[in-house]
Amino acid sequence: MLMENRLRSKEYWSLIENGVIVAPANATAEQQAAANASKLTDLKVKNYLFQSIDRSILETILNRETARDIWNAMSEILAH
Repeated sequence: MLMENRLRSKEYWSLIENGVIVAPANATAEQQAAANASKLTDLKVKNYLFQSIDRSILETILNRETARDIWNAMSEILAH
């Protein structure tokens, strides 16, 4: 809950809900810029998550690609 609040306060929560924007193959400059900005935001969110995760859990989720993937894996691990 604390991490969710932090991500919401930084206006990053939509990345967890919707995932990273991927530009189509024939992307316009605007679409490519949006995808690049989304990837940068994803890196920031992953950094927040990695800093707050216990090492025992961290080792099980390091292979996840996106912040959304990490969040979903953490939710699954912590639910058990």
